[in-house]
Amino acid sequence: MVRVQVPATAANLGPGFDCLGMALQLYNTVEMARANAGLLIEVQGEGAADIARDESNIVYRAAMRVFKHTESVPQGLKIKLLNQIPVARGLGSSAAAIVGGLIAANILAGNKLSQKELLALATAMEGHPDNVAPALLGGIVVSVAVDGEIKYVKIPPPRGLKAVLAVPDFSVLTKTARDVLPQLVSLQDTVFNLGRLALLITAFHQGDLSLLPTAMEDRIHQPYRASLVPGMKKVLAAARLAGARGVCLSGAGPSLLAFADGNFELIARVMRDTFQQSGIRARTMVLNISPVGARALETV
Repeated sequence: MVRVQVPATAANLGPGFDCLGMALQLYNTVEMARANAGLLIEVQGEGAADIARDESNIVYRAAMRVFKHTESVPQGLKIKLLNQIPVARGLGSSAAAIVGGLIAANILAGNKLSQKELLALATAMEGHPDNVAPALLGGIVVSVAVDGEIKYVKIPPPRGLKAVLAVPDFSVLTKTARDVLPQLVSLQDTVFNLGRLALLITAFHQGDLSLLPTAMEDRIHQPYRASLVPGMKKVLAAARLAGARGVCLSGAGPSLLAFADGNFELIARVMRDTFQQSGIRARTMVLNISPVGARALETV
């Protein structure tokens, strides 16, 4: 039996649409073991009532990709999922499932696939690397798919920076969040985002948090997705007033993220209360950025 821990992730981070993400210290755990026959899937924690227990389960599908790729398909499989990452909230639950399934299966198959190959498989399943790259590698990751290969740069998290998250009690599917986006954007908006993204990566790399308010501005996806998250603009504005360094939609949403180096509980409370003013219940979390990605905890 193998046990693999995978962190939650926040992607886009404002202007970094589909190419920037970071790992957070909130984890799902995948336990996997070969069996004589059949498939048994147990789920505990977040999403337990809704996650599939059959061959459509995303962890199982990821595992089978590895087993088929390495020609080591087991007669049967036992999978246990211990989930802390909220499902369909913009915190990388699907990426964690994919990465967890791939790594666990690779260990059972004798570690035949490299990290580079696992990242390529994960990206093929997820469709883009912005969540799976930090889930696998940890830290803050800039990633781009080029001819089937993922080019990436990992940036260590700035010291003292934490993520304050407001997680609403409703879900937004990634497909829904993509369907509201325009197929074309203006040159003006493109240049706006390019400048902000360059500034944001520089801010992270140099640890200059004073740049975040401007660097995390976006015109490519957040203005369109705001319609899916009641009160979003008010919550982000309130977080800024409470001392957040920068704010954004986490992934496809509906979770909202505020970066801070102090006043964490105040920012969390203000975000929760502002959501409440729009009739939305939300829970809050204050999380460290995880410098470490997915890792095997135990092999028996």
